Amino acid sequence: MPLSSYRMHRIYMAATMNYGLGSDDQEELTYYNKIKKEMHDMKKEPVKKGIPFNLDTP
Repeated sequence: MPLSSYRMHRIYMAATMNYGLGSDDQEELTYYNKIKKEMHDMKKEPVKKGIPFNLDTP
């Protein structure tokens, strides 16, 4: 049975706020770990700020 949007939101909030899930449901744990992995991967990527400055524009 797929997760309801309410449950997905609750899991997302727990993951982003570094709370534990408190559930043994495999589907919920999979979604929680997916969110945590995405957050970890985003921290690795450099953030590009500002407007690119290119002097080679004709």
